[in-house]
Amino acid sequence: MEAGIIDLISRYSVSDTVDRVETLLGAKGIKVFARIDQAAEARAVGLILRPTVLVIFGDPKTGTPLMESHPSIALDLPLKAPVSESTDGAVHLSYKSPEFLRERHGLEAPPFSALGKLLREAAQQALTK
Repeated sequence: MEAGIIDLISRYSVSDTVDRVETLLGAKGIKVFARIDQAAEARAVGLILRPTVLVIFGDPKTGTPLMESHPSIALDLPLKAPVSESTDGAVHLSYKSPEFLRERHGLEAPPFSALGKLLREAAQQALTK
């Protein structure tokens, strides 16, 4: 896994993991902007991709002040969490680490620190990397 990426192993299918992520985000007032079924998009052009869904989400009340003070963070906002099935059948839920975002954009503190707990809850699994 690439540096700055946190990878969780989910005990659920890709679809169920994405549903859980969306439900938990919504319960915290975090907006899901898009759910992109990348495997379906690949099929639409005659290609094969293991089950892969990208969830794009955020909270403008939190992100807007960060973009105002650190415009480069707009490169990483809204937040994204791909959920994919690996060749061994494991389902991975990944996201950029708050510490990586802090370093990348020169923030005073890691942003979105509570996100990890929420995504671990969605996957019902401990951190793998």
